[in-house]
Amino acid sequence: MSRASMMMMMMPMSVKSVAVLLLAMACCCVCEPQANADCGGPSSSCSSLCLCCLSKDVAMVVEKLKTLESRLEENQRVVGVLRGQPRVAFSAALRDSGGGNVGPFSVATPLKYKRVFSNTGSSYNPSTGVFTAQVKGMYFFRFSMFSNTIGHSNSIVSLMKNGERLTSVWDTTGADGHDMGSNAVVIAMEMGDNAYVELLANRMVFDEYMNYNTFSGFLLFPM
Repeated sequence: MSRASMMMMMMPMSVKSVAVLLLAMACCCVCEPQANADCGGPSSSCSSLCLCCLSKDVAMVVEKLKTLESRLEENQRVVGVLRGQPRVAFSAALRDSGGGNVGPFSVATPLKYKRVFSNTGSSYNPSTGVFTAQVKGMYFFRFSMFSNTIGHSNSIVSLMKNGERLTSVWDTTGADGHDMGSNAVVIAMEMGDNAYVELLANRMVFDEYMNYNTFSGFLLFPM
């Protein structure tokens, strides 16, 4: 049994078809003993030279095909994981109509972001302003705040997780009342954990159709 035939028997079916095509071309091979001296020397026969060099070409093609097949399998695995991964993402603005200040309230109050841009997974509740994790995982949250108080700024908001303050944005100094800020976190959440943006007591924020105040989040990956 020739070396080329043995190689074909060991190849996967997806590779064999290409190898058969290349070997079939042997009958049309143009022999150039001097140019192919490294395959068997100038004294080698025409057929042995062609098969020798062609088998090397087949081996190269086989290795390249194996690499491509490996990459394809990995890509298919990643796509499969992504398709099976829970999809959780939301984004909302504070007002769905009108404009003006929200607050002040006598106690710290969750802000209700009523204009929902997206809510894949239905984990955000615009009636309460609270996001409730339905999937255990690592999450990203971002929020923005706008202060438009004339005379003296008076705005403080915080991102809360289960009642615990994580990070804040504030503007309580200066005569100008047109200031804006934002903040973000990446946190682990268990099923049932909640996250929301809280307006501190006796503070206020301003919003209108321009949607300055927003609250967004999404699942980075489940755990």
